[in-house]
Amino acid sequence: MNLSILRKLKKSCMAWVLGCAGFFLFNVPLHAAPQIQGYVMQVQLTPAVCALDSTKQKQRKCLEGYSLTITGLLPETTERNCSTNSSASLSPLQAKVVARVMPEENARVQLWRSVGGCVPMNAAQYFRTVINLADKLKVPTELTSAENKNVQHHALKSQIVRLNPGMNSESIRFTCQSYASNPVLTEVQVCYRVNGQYKQCSNHIVSNCPNTFSIKGTY
Repeated sequence: MNLSILRKLKKSCMAWVLGCAGFFLFNVPLHAAPQIQGYVMQVQLTPAVCALDSTKQKQRKCLEGYSLTITGLLPETTERNCSTNSSASLSPLQAKVVARVMPEENARVQLWRSVGGCVPMNAAQYFRTVINLADKLKVPTELTSAENKNVQHHALKSQIVRLNPGMNSESIRFTCQSYASNPVLTEVQVCYRVNGQYKQCSNHIVSNCPNTFSIKGTY
């Protein structure tokens, strides 16, 4: 389906149009510092994570039935310490928009504190970039269905690549965990150049999913 990831984050949000969808990635200053080779966006399969980790079941993303959430946009850098003490505060409007992909404010603040020292942006620019990348990314219905599904690794990857011009099969990686003795998809990692275009993932970013695995349905 030609729907953005942001329009499929919650079952109750299928018809809404993101307020900032008019922004484009190239409007955000992305003058990357020399040590940055790209970015990796982590897209979490929220129902699976909520089922696997009981400590998260009272978080907003689990209670409100999110199907997909963004847990990070990580800079690829040689720096070992990317921490920052700079402010993670956003305007009320931007905070509301970001909550649609990152519903936990504490997680957003912790993310910025951990990566902000290595990105050539302030917090508002960084989270605008997250929103723009999420809005650009299109996902197949299997990732947001209410039903549990068994999928083939290659087939799912091919669907995602087909939906996103400029992406190839080396631009995405899958992470699985065992649930009731079956491998379940918990995260999709998407690799970008510093200008927001898709790129081949670095060698250290690997898939651990087998040829066949499950996608846990929304609830």
